[in-house]
Amino acid sequence: MIGDPFKTITGIASSGLAAQTQRMRIVAENIANARSTGTTPGADPYRRKTVQFAQEPDRALGASRVTVKATSVDRSAFSVEFDPGNPAADADGRVKVPNVNPLAEMADLREAGRSYQANLQMIKQARSMVAMTIDLLRTP
Repeated sequence: MIGDPFKTITGIASSGLAAQTQRMRIVAENIANARSTGTTPGADPYRRKTVQFAQEPDRALGASRVTVKATSVDRSAFSVEFDPGNPAADADGRVKVPNVNPLAEMADLREAGRSYQANLQMIKQARSMVAMTIDLLRTP
């Protein structure tokens, strides 16, 4: 049985807000570490992290909510740059650099921000509709 529609709408949208917040946190971490190399010669640098979403049924709401299923690391290969002064440089002066593409991360951040805004707008719209209904009931 479906309960209060306002509670259902806000529950679904708030799960979207939480999921996108976690996604933005991971993207921010990736961007912050885009140039974080290892500290010893030949050491691996920072590995890009990713977020995986899943839908989860919520019996109390009578609907599905979005959740973060997992955060994992991107196993793609590291690039190598010539930087003999870096502490992580090997004998040939080559350094492994993170597999983070700042441009792709910024696009992901923008998408997460828009999804966050859409969920927030959903809550605002539902609240506005409830307020209009109350105003209609007050008017003789």
